[in-house]
Amino acid sequence: MQEREIFHSLKRETPYREWSPGIHYAQFQNLQPCSFPERRLYDFELLYVRQGKLTTKMNGTRHALTSGQLIFLSPGVYHQNSVLKSPTKLLGIHFDFFGESRILREEDMVVNEEEVVPEKFAVEAIAAPFLPLSEEPVYAPPPECIHAMEQLVQEFTMRPPGYELVCRGLMLGILTSLLRTQSSRRLAKASVHGERIRALIEEIEAAPAQGWTNRSMAALMNLHEDHFSKLFRQIAGMPPGEYLRSIRHREARKLLRETDWTIERVGERVGYPDIHYFSRTFSSHEGISPRAYRKLSRIL
Repeated sequence: MQEREIFHSLKRETPYREWSPGIHYAQFQNLQPCSFPERRLYDFELLYVRQGKLTTKMNGTRHALTSGQLIFLSPGVYHQNSVLKSPTKLLGIHFDFFGESRILREEDMVVNEEEVVPEKFAVEAIAAPFLPLSEEPVYAPPPECIHAMEQLVQEFTMRPPGYELVCRGLMLGILTSLLRTQSSRRLAKASVHGERIRALIEEIEAAPAQGWTNRSMAALMNLHEDHFSKLFRQIAGMPPGEYLRSIRHREARKLLRETDWTIERVGERVGYPDIHYFSRTFSSHEGISPRAYRKLSRIL
């Protein structure tokens, strides 16, 4: 049996209640164009592209990732990452599914090819009816998944009391979100309207401030509004209105962190020209006002 097949067999079908992720590393990174050495890991890694471009060569395939995509890297699989654009902003999370990996230092996560320890390779959990996440390694996570990853990095970095439990809970949510994305992707491929709705989702993400409504979106698809909403939810994992709000909230958070624009201008840019309505909507999602979020994000 080839080495690739050996590591692909390191999977365990097990109930969700037995999943107890261990987090070994979680960090934001800002990188300039470069190519990293080929390597393999003892645990799993989610590598999310917040901005820029990244390629990963793995199992003879070159995966090209742009902003909003992540790649799922499995233990024991050789891969090489290359940053193609300046700047490229990444979010990386190293973890295992069952908390069985003993990682004391960052160096312990990467395999030293001169002293390989086979029993250290982590095992991937599988739960019906989903396929293993490693089967299709590139994902476009939904906004709530991205938000959970950002929260996990903050918890892991600041390490307040009880952060291990919070990180474990967030990681379970992240994995579930990716599994649902996988399921929606498979459903989209089978649906005659799937590709058209996915194209519409890309348009929404590119122009969240546009006056999108369920009626206008259904008309674009030439579908009855109720049928459109049902198909959209199957593919995106949430109703169209909720998805639009989540995209606008994600973009608002990004602009508040990365620009010095006024609160009013940020609201207009994401589709809320009324500053009072924007502040109320943002606070209901985030728990704090846009101004307080900007201040807190710059402290962290």
